[in-house]
Amino acid sequence: MPHVTHLECANCGAKYEAGKIHNLCTACHRPLWVKYDLDAVKDNFTKQDLAGMEPTLWRYMAMLPLEDPANIVSLIETVTPILPVDRLAAEFGVKHLMMKDESRLPTGSFKARGMTMAISMAKELGIQRVAVPTAGNAGGAMAFYAARAGMEAYVLMPEDTPIINQKECWLAGAKTFLVNGLIDDCGKIIGDGVKEMDWFNVSTLKEPYRIEGKKTMGLEVAEQFDWELPDVILYPTGGGTGLIGMWKAFGELEAMGWLKSSKKPKMISCQSDGCEPIARAFRQGQRFAKKHEGAETTASGIRVPVAVGDFMILDAVNESGGVAISTPEKDIQKWMELACSTEGISLCPETAICLGALDALLKDGTVKATDKILIFNTGAAQKYPHSVNEILSYIDIKQPVNWDDIRSGKGVTRKGEQTERTAD
Repeated sequence: MPHVTHLECANCGAKYEAGKIHNLCTACHRPLWVKYDLDAVKDNFTKQDLAGMEPTLWRYMAMLPLEDPANIVSLIETVTPILPVDRLAAEFGVKHLMMKDESRLPTGSFKARGMTMAISMAKELGIQRVAVPTAGNAGGAMAFYAARAGMEAYVLMPEDTPIINQKECWLAGAKTFLVNGLIDDCGKIIGDGVKEMDWFNVSTLKEPYRIEGKKTMGLEVAEQFDWELPDVILYPTGGGTGLIGMWKAFGELEAMGWLKSSKKPKMISCQSDGCEPIARAFRQGQRFAKKHEGAETTASGIRVPVAVGDFMILDAVNESGGVAISTPEKDIQKWMELACSTEGISLCPETAICLGALDALLKDGTVKATDKILIFNTGAAQKYPHSVNEILSYIDIKQPVNWDDIRSGKGVTRKGEQTERTAD
């Protein structure tokens, strides 16, 4: 049974009653944490209790905010695997490189974790209409979970959001709108419409529960590593809920005495130089990040020019001894190709940025070749066809096949180069 004591502002510390509808802190307009009586959790829930439980994120129910299991809105959020990537490790010259593959989750991304929790809590609180701004996968996840719950959903996204994300929101029955702007512009429209439209705003960190769903990534990692955490975690960062949630999970597990060591991972926040507000703030020694004007990256999930939880991301990075880093936008496809072709993992462009970060951090000594390194693959590559600038040559089956072309292996031509039919 959940052991929530209250909600608390992450910035000013103001306290709020649990079991009520809340968005941001009404005093300083910053995000709220869910706080637990961890001694009570420890007394009523043990590691041994996990044995035999279904391998979904709901195995950690005692450490989550939902009161009544009947209100769970689920598409079966499986515990995602941690895959050894030895050939990729050899490319980087490291000994222990692993990847946690979040693309296995419903709707193909880690956004399922946050949305299953947010929509379940919305159901428990009696909410019937929800709205979200999205740069990509969050909108699709929200739309499908809202459909599962029988709720009315509104999704607002930048007009250049990948067509796949647009279509999945529509397919799930969400009222889907394109906005001439970025995700923060979409968020402003939703915020302005709360009173008139009577919708609940489930924007990143503007409600307290998506972070609790994302927290389960940290709980899973701890259990999968037998309660001894890796040395380094590299995580693609837009709104930052996943990184913040994991750091919260590690703190709660430490307070409960579940971790074998007090040593926690260096948390590495990874961004593209096309949208790097957190990395820039870190370089400048700032706790709050300025908006990245003109943000542009093919990694649509992290095209977040301003994050309401900026200080929470930077606090976690600094407390862990980690860094916030950006790497070249132009290298995204290179890293996607390397991971997909060497390991067969369907790597998203956001995670490709983590590979660029790993390369840079190994060179400057922040990460050591002997470290146990975990990278999160937050989505499936097939949801990002726009990120792969290759076009396939083709064979006209009505003509004799030119086997010399096939034997040459030249089945792919770079975009912008002459492409000819591989047929006589």
